[in-house]
Amino acid sequence: MQIKFWGTRGSIPSPGRDTILYGGNTTCLELRLESGRRIIIDAGSGIRAAGDELIKDGIKEIYLFITHIHWDHIMGFPFFNLIYDPACKIIVDGYPSCMKGLRYTFDTKMGDGFFPITFDQLKAKIVFEDRLRDGPLEIDDTIIDRIPLKHPQGGYGFKFIEGDKEIVFLTDNELTDEALKKDEMGYKKFCEGVDILIHDSQYTPEELEEKKGWGHSDFVSVTRFALDAGVKRLILFHHDPSRKDHEIEGIEEKCRAIIKGHASDMELEAAKEGYEIIL
Repeated sequence: MQIKFWGTRGSIPSPGRDTILYGGNTTCLELRLESGRRIIIDAGSGIRAAGDELIKDGIKEIYLFITHIHWDHIMGFPFFNLIYDPACKIIVDGYPSCMKGLRYTFDTKMGDGFFPITFDQLKAKIVFEDRLRDGPLEIDDTIIDRIPLKHPQGGYGFKFIEGDKEIVFLTDNELTDEALKKDEMGYKKFCEGVDILIHDSQYTPEELEEKKGWGHSDFVSVTRFALDAGVKRLILFHHDPSRKDHEIEGIEEKCRAIIKGHASDMELEAAKEGYEIIL
């Protein structure tokens, strides 16, 4: 499996000289399976560049998994060039309301629309399978599972299992000490021993005090959770739009200090736009 980060930011795109290193586009990841299959996760503003590369590579069929339909995770869909190619097929799955969200980027039917064309004018074949609602599914010998997110209006986190390799993606997920002690959602079991955990770490502990219930985690809680779950490699994700590159570097240093204090060899880094990982 190969991962590429096309968008690492949360809430709203934040381009500029202070976000060059970690990126300013909102959530979008690409997974390349051993079979060559391309999977895109979320349609934040990063999906525009992802689409350009897919077209360059001659890809005509992809899976698009949507975690949830908050604006920063679907806003790039109208600029995803594959949707305008009649030879392309896009298979959509994920949180049950995901197709509603993708349609709403064009028109909510409550106004004059948000885009020059309507969803129904798109040329690609867009198929909503809705298989994950009923449990894990298999694509080309890769098993995809899901778990509910602790986030306003709900959402799904995903696990990808290919052979002996496991990747978990949990963005927009609020971890709290109380919730983790009970672990009623089963996050520890879902993430236990995985090769890579990509997890929302938008806030500092101080910021979270003022933003409890907003559906995001602080980097300290995420690091401690990953250590407790025996994760091999943690990638901090969904960077706050106000967070500058040097501040994210400081967060990495603090998290590594926590890991060192636990005498763990878990690897850690903050997600960078354009960064690729091969498992």
